[in-house]
Amino acid sequence: MENSMSNPAISEDEMNNTDMNKARAMIYRLLSSLFAKEIDHQLLHELTSEQAKAFWTQLASEPSFKRDVDAMVTVLESLSSDKALLELAADYCGLFLVGTKHSASPYASLYLQDESKSAPDTEGTKSGDQPLLFGEQHQMMVQFLKQSQLQVQTSFPEPADHLAVILAYVEHLCLSAGNEEQLSFIESYLNSWLGQFAAKVTLCDSGDFYCALARLTQSWVNSDLTGLREES
Repeated sequence: MENSMSNPAISEDEMNNTDMNKARAMIYRLLSSLFAKEIDHQLLHELTSEQAKAFWTQLASEPSFKRDVDAMVTVLESLSSDKALLELAADYCGLFLVGTKHSASPYASLYLQDESKSAPDTEGTKSGDQPLLFGEQHQMMVQFLKQSQLQVQTSFPEPADHLAVILAYVEHLCLSAGNEEQLSFIESYLNSWLGQFAAKVTLCDSGDFYCALARLTQSWVNSDLTGLREES
């Protein structure tokens, strides 16, 4: 599946390519692709292929993932017409692209800005001074990407603190970094705001797919952190 970042060639001796890390990277890549853009016919074909069905079944075998995986698969299987696909695309746009109080901004900066400047409101977002796009969190992510010789694809015109980019970067870390580095990054730059984001998506999503995706992402990250802590 298409990722939101270019990934330069990395020699085999630099990669931590255990089967487990490959599997973890694949899940982060999938989650990234689903937050990066609307589901089109090509992506739908990939998500409903026989290989994908086997993957969803395996993922749903984990009790904490089952409800949300099943909800997502039910929606994917219902996308049998252009109209249904357009309606799901409208859900994506309304949630992640329009930037209103009824949307769920996918940018870390909205949730990780200086607490002294503003406080969370009752819907889990920040009130007061709103963070600027391409601000501090974006610059920090750009530095992480540069250190790893990565960059956001030119076809993805979003700040680097977009959730899709952060998930894609964790995919890279799964294959190139030690457990301590992965643990530190995921805790500081993803898990620290993912709960607020998932709550906002659940509050604002008029359908079932993206709230299930957000909850699955949160559940997966929590499970992954538990595994990394046990190994560290």
